[in-house]
Amino acid sequence: MTSKAHVLFKTLISALLFAVGICRAESVNLGYSGTGVSGTLRRVIEKEKLWQKRGLEVKAVYFNSGNVLSQAVVAGDILVSDSDVPGSLTPKVSGIRDVRAIAVTINRLEHFLIVRSIIKTPEDLKGKRIAISRFGSASDITTRLALRFIKPNLDRDVTVLQSGNTPTRITALVAGHVDGALVSPEQVHKVLASKCCRVLADLSELPLDYARFGIVVPMSAIRGQRETLRKLLEACIEGIYILKTRPEIALSVLRDEGVDDLQVAKGIYERLAGSFREYPFPDLKGIQAALDSVSIAKDRNPQAQDFIEASIIEEIKKSGYIDRLYRK
Repeated sequence: MTSKAHVLFKTLISALLFAVGICRAESVNLGYSGTGVSGTLRRVIEKEKLWQKRGLEVKAVYFNSGNVLSQAVVAGDILVSDSDVPGSLTPKVSGIRDVRAIAVTINRLEHFLIVRSIIKTPEDLKGKRIAISRFGSASDITTRLALRFIKPNLDRDVTVLQSGNTPTRITALVAGHVDGALVSPEQVHKVLASKCCRVLADLSELPLDYARFGIVVPMSAIRGQRETLRKLLEACIEGIYILKTRPEIALSVLRDEGVDDLQVAKGIYERLAGSFREYPFPDLKGIQAALDSVSIAKDRNPQAQDFIEASIIEEIKKSGYIDRLYRK
């Protein structure tokens, strides 16, 4: 090889290595618990390759409870918690690690309280068994909150049992091992089809701002990986836009999740499309309600403003990105 050819060869190799370095996606470990509402949005994002579009390689890791997910965030194994806002904020409530909510995608309770058909009124629940996943989990927090809203002190009049994730709770409910459980919107039709159970309450009708689903990250990530989080939030916002405006995508995701009945899928879609927020800002009122519902917060008096970092999503809003998506 001549000297000139050797120089050209080295130049080409350097250029190739530089290009590979540019194209290499940034890896992000994202944790989630539960298989319900927030999972549908995540699968829309994955289906449309919105992470890759922004140079992110997001590895979604499932945890069977919000408690275990929070432990993984504390340990540094998970950068982003995507789903259970109340549970994800507990490390800061406990003083273990400084985490902040950077987005709230759904600011209300979404589940249904499903009970055995023999139960007609809230009073009929006294002395009955209610299934949750684990103590301290999102299902535990939300169940107790819902019971108190339905009837004062009702959460003290029932026996709460650790049963497992949503499919396990549904199995226990249908089999009659428990008398009630929270069920996510996309699973309700399966329970009702068994004819064993009925809806006692649609929690979305409760007059309550509540930061139920969203994104929580360590404060250290906000300082050191701000651009990564901005890309992540933009993908989330675009995913919400697609879910709201392209029903065929959302319906295909629901079909992949096992919702085969088109009319049922359309009903679930309409509910989800109305629940997800175009501008998923972490509002003070919703965050405070979430904090107040966490049992370990009772003696600590946490204040919502200390659990929010809204500057990244505010920047996205001010850039006009959201308005351009919806062509406002």
